[in-house]
Amino acid sequence: MQMRITDDSETIDRATSRSICGAIGERLRLNMRPDGSELPSALRNLLDEMRRREGQSLHEPDRQN
Repeated sequence: MQMRITDDSETIDRATSRSICGAIGERLRLNMRPDGSELPSALRNLLDEMRRREGQSLHEPDRQN
């Protein structure tokens, strides 16, 4: 699906964007509370990989070629 952005579209500033994202996140946290069920193993593996990579990036300097 292609989306076109036209010059006449309205823009929002960074503070407004962050506020909207925060409100969406808060609603998701409230509506998607854990019900005691476990995540599917594929999703759990992806989250573990993401955490591992984030941990590595904190300890390794940024490599620029």
